Amino acid sequence: MYERGGVKAGIIKLPLPFKKSYLYLPHGPAMDFNRMTGGIDNEVRNFVHYLKDLAKKEKAIFIKAEPLNDSVAQFLAKNKFKKSKKEIQPHKTIILDLLKSEEEILAAMHHKTRYNIKVAEKYNVLVQPSFDLDIFWKLMKKTAKRDKFSSHSKEYYEKLLNFFSDSSEIKTRLFLAYHQDQPVAGLILLLYGETGYYLHGASDYDHRSLMAPYLLHWSVINFLKKENFNNYDLWGIDACRWPGVSRFKLGWGGRTREYPGTFDLTTSWWWHQAYKISKKLF
Repeated sequence: MYERGGVKAGIIKLPLPFKKSYLYLPHGPAMDFNRMTGGIDNEVRNFVHYLKDLAKKEKAIFIKAEPLNDSVAQFLAKNKFKKSKKEIQPHKTIILDLLKSEEEILAAMHHKTRYNIKVAEKYNVLVQPSFDLDIFWKLMKKTAKRDKFSSHSKEYYEKLLNFFSDSSEIKTRLFLAYHQDQPVAGLILLLYGETGYYLHGASDYDHRSLMAPYLLHWSVINFLKKENFNNYDLWGIDACRWPGVSRFKLGWGGRTREYPGTFDLTTSWWWHQAYKISKKLF
């Protein structure tokens, strides 16, 4: 975690072949320009220098940042971060207003979403927080195979959950849905500021008739409201790439918001080029 001079960022090291890696800044960095008493440009440069030194130490060939607002993106670009097409998190999302009452949130949903929540309740699906990453990983492997996509490694999810476990400002939580003691769905939630972010989800297609993901999200919404969060960010829609997932998220009735996207800073030109070429070939 970096927190100096008005700049704050969680930094995750992700492994690459040949003992290389890259550094990833999920939902960041965050910049409080009012706290930058030493000058905005100086504080941002200090942060970038820190990242470069850390990259050298960790043999990271590039740094990937995904800021949440345009002003931060502009300062990254000013410091030689380049816009990247390779996003980890999509740049368009759906946000639910949790300051509304439960009745208002339900009323704003698509009728099919409300119905499917009731179906899951009828089947006595149980949702609860968990620390069992192995269960989530098994569900994720089933989901990736079913939907024909490449998930992150188990190590990635493990680092995501463990890295923020002791953080006072950024936290992650795992929720699992069960039917008759069998796990049927799960999601990873990130908590920051006034917002809960739905980062990753998985489910068992063999139990799709239970509609467990609907009750899973409805339970998370109620958890966030109870903990006085103002927003639930469903994090990522793209009607062309993920029509089913996007339709599911749009069914919750939130507002659409676009983020600046992904920015990369190359720290080892040759290795970064080799990485890009390998991604195209394989």
